[in-house]
Amino acid sequence: MQLLHIDSSIAGAASVSRQLTAQTVAAWKAAHPDTQVTYLDLVANAPSHFTMDAMAPRTGQTEGLSESQQRENAVSEQLVSQFLAADVVVIGAPFYNFGIPTQLKAWIDRIAQPGRTFKYGANGPEGLAKGKIVIVASARGGVYSTSEGGRALEHQESYLQTVMGFFGVTDVRFVRAEGVAMGPDAKAQAMAAATQHISTAAA
Repeated sequence: MQLLHIDSSIAGAASVSRQLTAQTVAAWKAAHPDTQVTYLDLVANAPSHFTMDAMAPRTGQTEGLSESQQRENAVSEQLVSQFLAADVVVIGAPFYNFGIPTQLKAWIDRIAQPGRTFKYGANGPEGLAKGKIVIVASARGGVYSTSEGGRALEHQESYLQTVMGFFGVTDVRFVRAEGVAMGPDAKAQAMAAATQHISTAAA
């Protein structure tokens, strides 16, 4: 079994989402000893933001590609191949300005490839990355899941659920720690709740 472990927090050792992904991967390996792990740090090895040079090969252009277009296509090919090879993907997703880090969005833009992770047919879009399990380790400074107003501001978990569904991934699990910036007691409660989520997600 292949597991792809992704971190995207800029906070380094102080990151809650990095702590949660490490715990999630450890729990998964304990439950599934045959798991092989590949690690991708989207801060240390961030793909550049999506550009027309990265887009060109996806429009059907295969000849006359510039050096920049070939280089950008190689980055996208490496990332999408890595994603497609994984049976399980653990994604660390901190909550930045009501959404996800730009590094994580750049990764998604690179793997969202027609003919690889989705296609359009007579009945509309179809995901091509079926059969995977995606576990999102979600960290939030405030609390957004318990009120209508909070949920309206939340474009982190909802976005990842939507885009993974578009890729054909129907098993998306969330490990959530929210309220971690609301004082020591709130953070301790959030981490305890996340630990319970990890046990369930990794089962």
